[in-house]
Amino acid sequence: MSTGRTLEFLTQEQFDQFYRDGYLLLPGFLSDEQIQGLLARTKQLLDDFTLEGHPMTKFTTGESEAENKHVGDEYFLNSGNKIRYFLEEDAVGLDGQLNRSKEQSVNKIGHALHEIDPVFREFTLENEKLRALARDLAFHRDPEVLQSMVICKQPRIGAKVPEHNDSTFLYTDPPSALGFWFALEDCTPSNGALSFLPGSHTTTKIAKRFVRLPEGGTGFEDLPVGDQPAGDNAGKEYIQETCEAGTLVLIHGSVLHKSERNTSARTRFAYTFHMIESPPLAKYDEKNWLQPTPAMPFSKLFAIKA
Repeated sequence: MSTGRTLEFLTQEQFDQFYRDGYLLLPGFLSDEQIQGLLARTKQLLDDFTLEGHPMTKFTTGESEAENKHVGDEYFLNSGNKIRYFLEEDAVGLDGQLNRSKEQSVNKIGHALHEIDPVFREFTLENEKLRALARDLAFHRDPEVLQSMVICKQPRIGAKVPEHNDSTFLYTDPPSALGFWFALEDCTPSNGALSFLPGSHTTTKIAKRFVRLPEGGTGFEDLPVGDQPAGDNAGKEYIQETCEAGTLVLIHGSVLHKSERNTSARTRFAYTFHMIESPPLAKYDEKNWLQPTPAMPFSKLFAIKA
């Protein structure tokens, strides 16, 4: 489809591909200097990580009630305006202690890197290239940035992430989540490259949302499907998208995607954050697990000048 506008960064073919498939790879989006800068800062954050006072909160896929325990943990629920460390499931032994170095035990660092850390803030909120890309996509009129994190996918133990879409976890009415996923290292079949179900954003209904429960903890709440896209994904097959360090992967909030366990001897570091539409164009649900605070509202991408 034609944008009817002059594109600043994307080609018309790339624009069309994103809206057809629900995702888009942009190789070489990061310069070598940016890759090394973000990696160096990530490794410094890992060096700074201390176990003192840490509740040993693990990041889990939530495929069972036992695995889902961490999402009721206050350490997780109150991380939206902080920089916190979540552990790989297999890095914690039955005795509750780490079975490897702390640097090799962290699954992800989140969820306010773009607000608090000067390196990630400059890259995310003071990046004219990102603004040009957001203008080209025209996915939002007034985008807000939230939920930033480095995902480590540790060697041998980096857990798989099952099929999901992002709008379930960052729900707005209407759905407006858009993911920005930056490969800081090469992503291969053996270290957990992302896989997508192309076109599933046009057929997948956002039928539930991940919420804070009144009694504490979190859970899933059913949603009315309303006028959302209807159809099925029968006959469609997942495509694993390997990519080199420096690639940006754009992820539509409704497209189904996943990643497999890291079975290699290498990490798979990636930096990711999301954008949503601002009110009144979309309503960010007050039941969502991640909430803005008066001291740290969601930053608007176009409000901060580089």
